[in-house]
Amino acid sequence: MNRSSSLSARASVAGRLVLAAGGGYAVAAFTTALLSLTLPMPRAEAVTTATLLSFPVMVSIVVVAFAARSLGRAAAIVGGLALALALALRLVAGSPPFGFGS
Repeated sequence: MNRSSSLSARASVAGRLVLAAGGGYAVAAFTTALLSLTLPMPRAEAVTTATLLSFPVMVSIVVVAFAARSLGRAAAIVGGLALALALALRLVAGSPPFGFGS
């Protein structure tokens, strides 16, 4: 392996690491917020259940980030999922998530 391909491979791994951490956090946060509003149980139990379910969600995003064929495909999957969850949260909450926009 030559120097340029080694640098490219390292950059890809670094990008996947940033995507797994940042994207995983965003998707887990949106999932937690959406589930805590939609689970049919008392609020405290819904929040606790949603928070516990956020851990396997985060792990699955890390797996997706490193299992996808390319960094672009992984970013598209994670970004699309985050966007879909944000839109669902907006519909459920009736207001923009986390105070963004109007």
